[in-house]
Amino acid sequence: AQDQEEEKDENDLESPELKMEDDKEEDSQEGSENSDDTSDDDKDDEGKDSRQDKKDRRSNLADDDDYVTDDQLTEEELLLRLEARTRMAYRILVSKRKGIRNISVLNILFKRSLIEDNKLRFPEHLIYFSDIPFLMEALSKTNRYKKRFGAVYVKRKHNDAINFPALSQTRDPNRFNEYIEAYYETVNRIPRPSDLKYRFDKKYVYYYTRVHAPKLKRSKNDIWRQENFVTMSKLFKEIDRDVIRGLKGYRRRLIKALIRQDVDKSIRIVKMHLAYKKLRKIFRNKKALGRFLYTHVFLKRPMVKNWILFESFFGKSFSDSPKYIYEYISANLPGKYKCIWIINKRRTNIPFRHKKIKRFSIRYYYYLARCGYIVFNSRQPAWVVKREGNVFLQTWHGTPLKKLVFDIEDINSATPKYKQQVYKQSRAWDYLIAANGFSSETFKRCFLFDNTILNTGYPRNDILHSPDRDQIAAIMRRRLGIPEDKKIILYAPTWRDDEFYDKGLYKFELHLNLDLMRKVLGDEYLILIRTHYFIADSLDLSALSGFAYNVSKYDDISELYLVSDILITDYSSVFFDFANLKRPMIFFTYDLEKYRDVLRGFYIDIEREVPGPLVFTTDEVIDAIKGIDLVTKQYKERYKEFYNRFCGWEDGQASKKVVESVFKIRE
Repeated sequence: AQDQEEEKDENDLESPELKMEDDKEEDSQEGSENSDDTSDDDKDDEGKDSRQDKKDRRSNLADDDDYVTDDQLTEEELLLRLEARTRMAYRILVSKRKGIRNISVLNILFKRSLIEDNKLRFPEHLIYFSDIPFLMEALSKTNRYKKRFGAVYVKRKHNDAINFPALSQTRDPNRFNEYIEAYYETVNRIPRPSDLKYRFDKKYVYYYTRVHAPKLKRSKNDIWRQENFVTMSKLFKEIDRDVIRGLKGYRRRLIKALIRQDVDKSIRIVKMHLAYKKLRKIFRNKKALGRFLYTHVFLKRPMVKNWILFESFFGKSFSDSPKYIYEYISANLPGKYKCIWIINKRRTNIPFRHKKIKRFSIRYYYYLARCGYIVFNSRQPAWVVKREGNVFLQTWHGTPLKKLVFDIEDINSATPKYKQQVYKQSRAWDYLIAANGFSSETFKRCFLFDNTILNTGYPRNDILHSPDRDQIAAIMRRRLGIPEDKKIILYAPTWRDDEFYDKGLYKFELHLNLDLMRKVLGDEYLILIRTHYFIADSLDLSALSGFAYNVSKYDDISELYLVSDILITDYSSVFFDFANLKRPMIFFTYDLEKYRDVLRGFYIDIEREVPGPLVFTTDEVIDAIKGIDLVTKQYKERYKEFYNRFCGWEDGQASKKVVESVFKIRE
């Protein structure tokens, strides 16, 4: 079948001068997720293009039995076929690209003779858009193409727009002028009039109406707006008249105003269009309504300095350091502050006087705009506005083992703008809590953080040093329904951010053989399994009732530490906190080589510095548990060094220190 397909390709496309890799991922090139590069295909024209594409495919890729070779066609039929081939190539290489900046030659193999015979050259005076004239000229010089499925050339993505930006991520005031110049350079290289120029002109029209025109409204620079408008108006005099005549509605009105150089009318048209789109979105989407009210209503109301908004893990739980800061404030400063908790589960039991709000409810946007203090342990939404006088307390959620943000070379599951987004979000943080000296230095570097780092230890670890921690553990056992005569193993694996189905959809596979563990250890032990909150619903332990408990949705992992005799983990930062109890740990690192060398990388040498053995199979896990006294003895000195380095600041007073630093000194 493969041979037949190859033969058909060769007969169909003769000797191809351009080989194109299959490009289903239209936005896979660097910088594709920049907000000003919107897809250019319009619904009004997609139907027309798709019908034309079907005709092109019929004329180009017919079954072998019906296929007519080029030499059997009349001159007119051959010309139509060649145009159809170029249209197909154009759609793959240009039309499907988001915006203008993502048009690239990266996924094309050019025949050397095509370049030399036609003297194809990149315009070296263009920095950002040099690929466009080259590619369009190449399309005009050949009609022989071959589409290949699967990549044979892989380009590395740029994920650091702050320190090492790609060209598409570089902010340059000259970019607009070069964008204009690239158009003139291109149309001077291709025949006109021609189908190729018609389609290229349409690309520029769509870019103007979707991307550039809205900037006329948003820009506060009148000189920039007027000069660019006039420049664009001059360019549109070169646009194929058939493209203009084919426009309808909003686009037609906007382009007519542009050609007449009526900037005020253009702005009015854009305002009406954007207002209509926003209203339609607001009435269809509750989040859009909330965002609208947040921006246009709630932010205009005065901020209340003694309101504190708390959030832990995006409203999923009442837990972590925000919980312990809240409890300290409520117990020691009663009535001084109004406390609001973002919590998605309305029945969550929260002590002391407070108000609960659901994330992305209307009240969520209201309090987010008006609270003087915001306490959270993950990143805030990118659209949140830091008001004058606002105090953002970022507690973070653990001592890092895996590299973070600007310490990571590549982030496979994140967008190319990930580092740029984190950089912007972290500029709003007034305070960042560090559990130890290692974290303090790491946070400064990985977040490029220049504001105040609170070297206090983690408030969430105060409970681990509480004088009544044994009584708390006994209460916890009863709450979880755990038999008094069983020892407890806590298994808390990390979130593997490379295992995902799609953006935001993560995989999970349990590598421990729990059946075998129950057979060997079930008389003496039971196991609590705590996964990352992203994948908490992926675990089914119904067949292991009485031995394995899914505690992934238990709010406070610090309380789980107290009832646990042994911790099994891998690359999760939980072992830094668990070490406060000086209880034994086992590291089940079945994919160590992959995680250490290929993915995010570690800050410490896990094979030399962690206070417990590294094991790679369930059998080795079982052996380590059966010989846990020997493990404790073998790792005694390493555990002591580890404790001094990572737990030395923890004394049960972190909540008090944080509150005194952030709240009391600001009175």
